Amino acid sequence: MTLLLFFLVLVLVATFSSFSVSSYRWLSKPLLGDDDGRIYACSHSNFFAFESNGTIAWTLHLDYKCNLGTAPVRGGHDKVYLIADNRILVIKYGSVGGSEPEAEVFFGPRPGQPAEAEIIGLSVSTSGSTVYINVKNRGLFAYHSHGSLLWSVGPVLYQFGYRQGCRKNITDCYFDSPPVLDQCEASIYISNTEGELYCLSIRSRYFRWIQDFSSLDKNFTITPGNNGHLYVTVPTKALVLALDVFSGNVLWQRSIGPLSKVDSSPIVDSNGWISIGSLDGFLYSFSPNGVLKKFSRMNAENSMIQVGPFLDCSGFAVYSSQIEMEGKVSHTTGEYTLVSAIRPKGALFTMLVPATGSIYWSERYPGHVSTLFSESDLSRFVMNEETLLAFLAASTEIGTPLQCRTIGQKLASSCSQERTKLVSIYTGNERTIVLFLFFESSLMLVLIGLCSLQLKKKALDRTITELEQKAAEETAMNSEVFEKLGDTVREREHIERKLSSSYSLGRDRTGSQPKPMLPVHQMGRRKSYSFEDAKQKMVTELPPLSDTSSGESSTEEEACMVEDMESSSTEAKAQTPVVHLDSPSSE
Repeated sequence: MTLLLFFLVLVLVATFSSFSVSSYRWLSKPLLGDDDGRIYACSHSNFFAFESNGTIAWTLHLDYKCNLGTAPVRGGHDKVYLIADNRILVIKYGSVGGSEPEAEVFFGPRPGQPAEAEIIGLSVSTSGSTVYINVKNRGLFAYHSHGSLLWSVGPVLYQFGYRQGCRKNITDCYFDSPPVLDQCEASIYISNTEGELYCLSIRSRYFRWIQDFSSLDKNFTITPGNNGHLYVTVPTKALVLALDVFSGNVLWQRSIGPLSKVDSSPIVDSNGWISIGSLDGFLYSFSPNGVLKKFSRMNAENSMIQVGPFLDCSGFAVYSSQIEMEGKVSHTTGEYTLVSAIRPKGALFTMLVPATGSIYWSERYPGHVSTLFSESDLSRFVMNEETLLAFLAASTEIGTPLQCRTIGQKLASSCSQERTKLVSIYTGNERTIVLFLFFESSLMLVLIGLCSLQLKKKALDRTITELEQKAAEETAMNSEVFEKLGDTVREREHIERKLSSSYSLGRDRTGSQPKPMLPVHQMGRRKSYSFEDAKQKMVTELPPLSDTSSGESSTEEEACMVEDMESSSTEAKAQTPVVHLDSPSSE
């Protein structure tokens, strides 16, 4: 049954702090820096780098007000990108020489100029060399990190003679989601306002495939698996779909509990499991094949999970929060489920490995978790579930037994799960292909038979030549040699007749007949033997295929096989239909 969520966002200030909200500042969505263990977030016009214990490492004042609903984006070594006043700022905080962090406008109008275009989202490649920006009603832009434009594309592209994208509405259609990168496949995924999902190569502006999900809903989130899968989450329908990254086809589709519109993005761990929290109080985790596991550490009837989980530094475990409510009511009307809740009592934070179900750590809030950050710089900001989860995932005081890994190690682990896509060489009618293969096999058998006759004929030619030389050198005619010579000539004539009556691809002269050998004449004391050249060269000999000498017989056999196979291949290609495959090109 399809589901729709109506949920008033609960800010747990009453639980997490007893002070007035007006005296505190809000933090943007956080970014976990995997390489340095820090957390990056923005508040108003200030950018903060926090240590994992909640203290501020450094602060940078910005000339623009940052977007609290968008997390900063990692931009390679010592770089962070963020959206502020419809501009994209790049913050460089290199530690070489103790240089101070600095910010500059990477994309958008310069200081003093108004920002006209709305930036929907951005992504950066793992190496930080390319930045992908989605601008409302403008399209998707790929920039080099130095600032030069590489390519751009809109939601409609005329390719291969027909229109691609915005099939139902071309007038008001535009890209409406942040670009999402699959680092293993070097692909970009982005959706438009009409519910179509696009797949592009990071190196070109051409579409690999387009999948239409408008029958489910026009609004959905995209999560790369980096394991050969792409995941689509439809909050209004409470659905998670797994797609094949090569074709865009749906591999499996699973229903979950109602989702919060605040944050319905799942997380994919290094084992390939995708996890997402639900307002029904359960954490849903699916294996790459769609096997479901549900986790709940407290009574699910009076609890909910309203923000997405965070990965720990190893990439295998996830941190999730379950909020206990004083009252929660769920009501289903037709296709819709309404969820409402009041007065949160507390929270339970858990670290677990979805693939095994092992729970490594769990603790209530308020409690020891609250004391970890109560005396740190975080006490100056409004704390919510998302911020706490980010700091818990980066904290070194929890004592997780899992070893931390770098971004490259986690990415290599995920990419190794991808199955190689098998590409079919033959396309078209299967019956025609089978008949062609049968014809080709039969032709090869005929060629092998003809080649064996030709080799035998050449061997007889050599024998006749040797017997002629032997008879010419002897002073007296040896009857045994003469009889053997006659038998050999007759056997050679028999083979020539078989070759002349057999199909030989036009390489044998079928109309000629071997000349008879002349009789032997007695001349004085010595016998002289005169023979007409009965050898008829039926096949042109090819030079050896290699410089290595492997015996005369082997060389002649290879030459014969190569010659006849080339002829067979020429005729076979002339009869085989050619199928042209159109595929998007990559620069």
